[in-house]
Amino acid sequence: MDRIKLRTFVALTMDVVSASPRRYFFEVMSFFATSEREKERLQYFASPEGRDDLYQYNQKESRTVLEVLEDFPSVQMPFEWLVQLTPPLKKRAFSISSSPLAHPNQIHLTVSVVAWVTPFKRTRRGLCSTWLAGLNPNKGNLIPCWIHQGSLPPPRPLVPLVLIGPGTGCAPFRAFVEERAAQAAAEPTAPVLFFFGCRNQENDFLYKDFWLTHAQDEGVLSSKRGGGFFVAFSRDQPQKVYVQHKIMEQSSRVWNLLLSDAVIYIAGSSTKMPADVTAALEEVICKEGGVKQADASKWLRDLERAGRLNIETWS
Repeated sequence: MDRIKLRTFVALTMDVVSASPRRYFFEVMSFFATSEREKERLQYFASPEGRDDLYQYNQKESRTVLEVLEDFPSVQMPFEWLVQLTPPLKKRAFSISSSPLAHPNQIHLTVSVVAWVTPFKRTRRGLCSTWLAGLNPNKGNLIPCWIHQGSLPPPRPLVPLVLIGPGTGCAPFRAFVEERAAQAAAEPTAPVLFFFGCRNQENDFLYKDFWLTHAQDEGVLSSKRGGGFFVAFSRDQPQKVYVQHKIMEQSSRVWNLLLSDAVIYIAGSSTKMPADVTAALEEVICKEGGVKQADASKWLRDLERAGRLNIETWS
């Protein structure tokens, strides 16, 4: 049997520096606290009366397992308990943002470095994204990874596309556009409309040169090829503008592609965006198709069942 160092085991399997422990963790800690003050505090956190204070201390502050153990130094929890109660280190899933035709033997990722400030002004950082951002690209780095089929099926060259991907939701569509550009060099391809959104043009315009290049001349996103590239900068003007507004502005072009059996792809945040985009698509169908809202909703459901509406979102 192969042996592994304890430090390596913890680093590879236990999320001690990112995930917050559950209530039961505090209850078990109380049994191994040698300080009466710490024992009472832990028992209070584990009680129904201390639920609100525990939420403020733990979940709302994104307190980690390691930080909690440091805050209660008298606790000497046996490792067999610690390994059972610590949240496991979860795999992170990212959409591949490159085409194998354009970049053989390579995988490109589009990763937003996660960081936020807690109510007590403590800066928190995402575990995986911060680690990736800290790697030196000039050195050989071993990155454990796996590949599996995603929820966005790759389209055939002659299928028209309506792509909607604000923020890092553009990742799979960079791969789609690269793939279609490579296909267009050897065979006929169908038009592509791409709706992208971000906060500011100066700070958040991901792959700006890439999109603009493919939107010019005979590029995949160019009007000459029946395509289009439309950007919503939500914070660059007094009134917020999102991808759904750009979809409505281009309702006739979207409708014409849908009548040509286009496939719709939506990727990005799972908060309000998918619902807002779906509502905009329903408005397009109502306006251009002259149907009622209920019929437009059914039309979209039928598209989804037929594989012509694909959504991939994440929190």
